[in-house]
Amino acid sequence: MKKPVLVVMAAGMGSRYGGLKQIDPVDKQGHIIMDFSIYDAVNAGFEKVVFIIKKENEADFKAAIGDRLSKVIDVEYVFQDLNNLPEGYGVPEGRVKPWGTGHAILSCIGTVDAPFAVINADDYYGSHAFQMIYDYLTTHEDDEKYRYTMVGYVLENTLTENGHVARGVCVTDENSYLQKINERTHIEKRGAETAYTEDEGKTWTVIPEGSVVSMNMWGFSESILKELKDRFAKFLDENLEANPLKCEYFLPFVVDELLGEGKATVEVLKSLDKWYGVTYKEDKPVVVAAIQALKDSGLYPEKLWEEK
Repeated sequence: MKKPVLVVMAAGMGSRYGGLKQIDPVDKQGHIIMDFSIYDAVNAGFEKVVFIIKKENEADFKAAIGDRLSKVIDVEYVFQDLNNLPEGYGVPEGRVKPWGTGHAILSCIGTVDAPFAVINADDYYGSHAFQMIYDYLTTHEDDEKYRYTMVGYVLENTLTENGHVARGVCVTDENSYLQKINERTHIEKRGAETAYTEDEGKTWTVIPEGSVVSMNMWGFSESILKELKDRFAKFLDENLEANPLKCEYFLPFVVDELLGEGKATVEVLKSLDKWYGVTYKEDKPVVVAAIQALKDSGLYPEKLWEEK
């Protein structure tokens, strides 16, 4: 069995935040959120990381983190390219938005040939999550179905005080297997409750307390790469005409299709850790304080990489 690889989606520029938020330091030592993710991943057993970035960000990205990490883990880069489309398809005029998380993972074809975990570059997942997903990937293989996994978080542990968030709300069976994901693009705290709207705030639907959500931390066998590739043209056929500039090929949509077809199972591993991320500029002080508190509690050393 091949050793699992960590894949980090870092091609998104962070439109709501402005600038390359993935390389914005969160402590006095100059660490960024990704340093903590990689530190946790290395401790869990991962020995290789593949960063999905935009070609034009390569120099900045390497200077900010890649060169530093290459001393402790094997680092490779793949580029998410707007022009990476099936034969016969072209980029619509005026389109600058990337094609989404499913398309990002497609960039790994030819580079990743082992089970792999997927994370966002700008989310803090917690050490527990990396250990759980590494343990799963080293003990499960595809049989008559693809055997995938996902780390789920308690919704209340993933909210910001500074605006709305998008989350995939998970529906699971009694054995913690994913049944489906309901993508909610506008969730926010409303008093003591958490609710979502799909009509720009005219109506709100409360999400039950304790609901499990996806933060895009997945564990896959290599099979997902072929499925993403095989389904991309159909997605373009169904969406390009209606929404040429903004339609996105999301990873959870493809997972949902595979579940619906009975081709895959996704075991949801529940993390009780608090998620941290910088969705809005105002979130940054919260993250900085949280990181310092985690250091003060002994979970991380002040300088992550000198101790390795």
